[in-house]
Amino acid sequence: MMSCKRLLDVALSLLLLCLLSPLLLLTALAIVLESGSPVLYRQTRLGLHGEPFGMLKFRSMVQNAAAIGPYFTQTDDPRITRVGRFIRRTSIDELPQLCNVLRGEMSLVGPRPDVPAQRALYSDADWAQRCSVRPGITGLAQALYRSESTEAQRLAADLRYTHEASCWLDLKILLLTCKRLSGKGGN
Repeated sequence: MMSCKRLLDVALSLLLLCLLSPLLLLTALAIVLESGSPVLYRQTRLGLHGEPFGMLKFRSMVQNAAAIGPYFTQTDDPRITRVGRFIRRTSIDELPQLCNVLRGEMSLVGPRPDVPAQRALYSDADWAQRCSVRPGITGLAQALYRSESTEAQRLAADLRYTHEASCWLDLKILLLTCKRLSGKGGN
């Protein structure tokens, strides 16, 4: 039997993919027109129990960006395309992760999945706790801070989520995330 969280993940992901399909197609077209294909970028991330998976995103950087610079981006990173700046600012680049949710690799809500190089930032206990739930498209840290959190704030929010996870908390985080994306949410 499907848990409440997984049922919510599948139902909302399917609904969002249907409702947002015109936006997804327009985004793909804009990427192709500006910088060619591929439209999607698959990056290795660590999920439930630290298992690697290929997280999908709309490509927001020049082709072969990983060969040009580090795994993280910096302010005014020259690898980011014009379309890329817009889809990052609006979080449209994250929408292909709805497919990761449908595949069971991610959840709508959970700690954001890390790249393997970030594993070294955690103690063994914190890493095990953080990876005890599926990673999410959004999480408590994103709902509270968007991208302005320190590593300590993000870790604290991620660990708090793993201890308090529930369908009710997921719905609250989804609403907070929507408010922050619309510009109506604050710190």
